[in-house]
Amino acid sequence: MKDKIIFQGKTKSGKIISFRYPTINDTQILLDFINKISKEKTFVTFQGEQQTFEEEKKYVESMVDKIKNKKAVYLLGFIDGKFVGSADINMMDKTRSHLGLFGITVAKEYRGEGIGKILMDLVIKESKSKLKELKLVTLDVYGKNFIAQSLYKKLGFKEYARLPQGAKYRGKFDDLISMYKKL
Repeated sequence: MKDKIIFQGKTKSGKIISFRYPTINDTQILLDFINKISKEKTFVTFQGEQQTFEEEKKYVESMVDKIKNKKAVYLLGFIDGKFVGSADINMMDKTRSHLGLFGITVAKEYRGEGIGKILMDLVIKESKSKLKELKLVTLDVYGKNFIAQSLYKKLGFKEYARLPQGAKYRGKFDDLISMYKKL
């Protein structure tokens, strides 16, 4: 699998950030990251639940397989060798095989550094070249996540649906907003 750096840039504060595809050897760092993010109960699907090594290994193996089969793009970001965030686009199938579902997570201590924008731009650029069937990118965002909504709009995403009480955030219901971008 690709473990070489595919892009290097700078954060707003001038830190050098490198991006690459995952390998199965990344399982532990990804496990530690998702469990830490989950404990924060931030704007992600996990709200305190903890993954096991085996669960995370299965997920990483499936993502590596999807990347090989041109069904996903998944990029990891590192600053000084420390994992700081990831973004992916997963292709749908059958009648929705032209759709890709976008996801992103950035470590708390690195938010506000412009990493999310760099990751989004890069994963979309990679997806355009690697995922030949991709025509539309979709994503879901919490109604209270105004920072993410603003970024998505700046990058050309448009809201197409809002499901009242469609998600739980810190034990309370929140709207779930669906957005899309044509490529």
